[in-house]
Amino acid sequence: MTLRDFAIRYGFIALLVGLVVFFTVSTDGFASPQAAVFIFQSVAITGILALGVTATLVVGGFDLSIGSVATTAMMAAAYVMVIMEQNAFVAVVVCLAIGVVVGLINGYLIVYMRVPDLLATLGMMFLLVGLQRIPTEGRSIATGMTMPDGSTANGTFSGAFLALGRHRFDFILPNLIPVSVVVLVVLAVLIWFFLEYTRFGRMMYAVGSNPKAAELAGAPVKAYKIWAYVISGVFASISGILLAARLGRGDIASGNNLLLDSVAAALIGFAVLGAAKPNAFGTAVGALFVGILLQGLTMMNAPYYTQDFVKGAVLVVALVFTFALSNKGRT
Repeated sequence: MTLRDFAIRYGFIALLVGLVVFFTVSTDGFASPQAAVFIFQSVAITGILALGVTATLVVGGFDLSIGSVATTAMMAAAYVMVIMEQNAFVAVVVCLAIGVVVGLINGYLIVYMRVPDLLATLGMMFLLVGLQRIPTEGRSIATGMTMPDGSTANGTFSGAFLALGRHRFDFILPNLIPVSVVVLVVLAVLIWFFLEYTRFGRMMYAVGSNPKAAELAGAPVKAYKIWAYVISGVFASISGILLAARLGRGDIASGNNLLLDSVAAALIGFAVLGAAKPNAFGTAVGALFVGILLQGLTMMNAPYYTQDFVKGAVLVVALVFTFALSNKGRT
């Protein structure tokens, strides 16, 4: 194995380890259990969203609406329980239904109406950002709030629902593993197995690499693409459910950075172990990297406006490892 091959395959893992060592040495408390919990919680939301993005990348698409789907699901969960005074089960079903419907609409626009994926999902993003604000006239949803018609919202978040975002398991590490992290691990394993070891998943890769050849081979290319956007929508809804459960309210501004962080995690995944393609394992590692990076910068009191710059620089380096170096190896 040449030095270039080693850098392509293990360079990003070395960067991740180096980042952990740097923050541990330079920042007091970074290696503490409390910091680990914050990292795990942020990784869970970002990672699940990024796994949904990965599904669309596999078929050669891209979903810009995931952040707005997550915040819409969060607001919907709060609306159902606080304003409509329904139980947690109804709230979860409504949120998942939102993800499915949005995914189907995105897929239909892209596949049958031939709208470019970036434009279709960008339009859906703006539509959802406006839609989630209409019922409360742009206000966050919390118990006791006054509605636009003068009524008072008397419903509350159920304890079972809040446990999805706040409960921590005692296995492996005492009281340290949030439920949301377990959900991320389960979903990551499922989507990894689905993409790598099922015929459906392998055909999705085939559609992404050469849709014409896949269609000539008899694959229902349009159906695979639509399913990818449905998966993305459902994963985004799950992220919104977990976010609502963690906050205990429908915070209208809580999802501002979800899109950028999840897209960064999914694209960084291309560089993990030299995969050079969208993959679930790389996406999970990318989400962990983003969570560690943001937590470390926060604990170092780095100005908030520098965090996006650092994320962008890391993303550029990761993509250089993925594409520039690997392409030189093929020439």
